[in-house]
Amino acid sequence: MQKTQIKNALLLLLTAIIWGSAFVAQSVGMEHVEPFTFTCVRSVIGGIVLIPCMFLLGKWKKGFATKVEWIGGIFCGIALCAASNFQQVGMKYTTVGKAGFITALYVVIVPLLGLFMKKRVSFLIWICVGLSVVGLYLLCMPPGAFEISFGDLLVLVCALLFSLHILVIDYFSPKGDGVVISCIQFFVCGILSGIMMLFTETPNVGNIIDAKWAILYAGVLSSGIAYTLQVVAQKNVNPTVASLILCLESVVAVLAGWIVLNQDLSPREILGCILMFVAIVLAQMPIPNRKKERI
Repeated sequence: MQKTQIKNALLLLLTAIIWGSAFVAQSVGMEHVEPFTFTCVRSVIGGIVLIPCMFLLGKWKKGFATKVEWIGGIFCGIALCAASNFQQVGMKYTTVGKAGFITALYVVIVPLLGLFMKKRVSFLIWICVGLSVVGLYLLCMPPGAFEISFGDLLVLVCALLFSLHILVIDYFSPKGDGVVISCIQFFVCGILSGIMMLFTETPNVGNIIDAKWAILYAGVLSSGIAYTLQVVAQKNVNPTVASLILCLESVVAVLAGWIVLNQDLSPREILGCILMFVAIVLAQMPIPNRKKERI
């Protein structure tokens, strides 16, 4: 069981790495297309990418999906659609750094919501959550720059919705196949985003083509691969620990900017990265004589 948890933790870390690097693709894509259009196209691509996987895994022979997989995929898709679009719209009105910080506040919201689902959190995990929040603040927020804007509020709603998405996955992933649930969630997210796109935006094929590389990166890697890894890996990982690992996407985004784009990394940001890394390591440490129902 311990080996499985370590393996799934590493898969979640890979998910965070992909998400962190894909943040640039989201920003670039928004220069050409509107939020609902971007989410719609990337989600549909993510679902299409998984169709060959269904054949390879022989899912079609089993009737594609069970009832619980359909229900799980639909609920995950609704949560993903709402969270992704609140984030995309919010990024139009706030900075990338603030969006990254506020989005990653799901690291606090997940254990709080988990209390209502009778998922108790150990004292060590709460310490890790606190360290992560401090690290996120140092990493994403410049000194004296915290002001609440309309975009910040939208991204805060996004953080709450991503927390619900993590908890929905935690509930359904042990009950069905992760690839099937993930495939369904992408098509649900794409269809719902497409409906909003038709009512609120003016989608243009030329603009979509201009943003093709950003959309493909977000659709194939961030959606098709990373979100599927999340569904599969969360099967044996507590949702609070999963949220701690996934919030490393902010660290990856900053480090990618430093390494690839030669952006400056201040001592304050380095300290933020270190605090978050320490929090993740501590969260993986076993707690002696802990009660069974505690994390």
